[in-house]
Amino acid sequence: MAETWLVIGLGNPGPRYEQTRHNVGQMVVDELAARRSATFRQHKANARVAETWLRPGAAKLVLAKPNTFMNVSGGPAAGLARFYGLAADRVVVVHDELDIPFDTIKLKSGGGHGGHNGVRDVAKALGTPDFARVRVGIGRPPGRQDPADWVLDPFGATERKTLPILVSDAADAVERLAEDGLVAAQQRFHAPRA
Repeated sequence: MAETWLVIGLGNPGPRYEQTRHNVGQMVVDELAARRSATFRQHKANARVAETWLRPGAAKLVLAKPNTFMNVSGGPAAGLARFYGLAADRVVVVHDELDIPFDTIKLKSGGGHGGHNGVRDVAKALGTPDFARVRVGIGRPPGRQDPADWVLDPFGATERKTLPILVSDAADAVERLAEDGLVAAQQRFHAPRA
């Protein structure tokens, strides 16, 4: 049987948050589903889930968007991991990252949460921080704007021009991680752009 990856896009529910920086993780999961014409359905773990494959004969992808607010994403994440019988090393969390410049993607496994409450809650619910993260850079707010307000703002006009490419690149990073492993994905996406 092909291996399965649970790919969780973090974000907040509802139209008010759809286009905000904090929801870029869900945008990436939407892109992965769109590439495969996969449809999201409600799951008993309090998430919307689309089951698909990386490609025919390759790994299964369980794409998930928790129905909860960002800071309590752990319950749906842990519930889905249990439902699909997956250990934390088969979980990929896609999320926004303040400490990475906009239009930059970084991948890692394990480590701290860096103040990201969604990642903190997933680690707590899974009982370990040892899951993969695809960190999508949104940068820090300008001036003295509170980071908590910044992440809940929609992307700016200049950012929106580049956003589809960023989301596509982050989806590519998830695919590379599932296909070739973390190190190969890091080598591809951490290299300076030509």
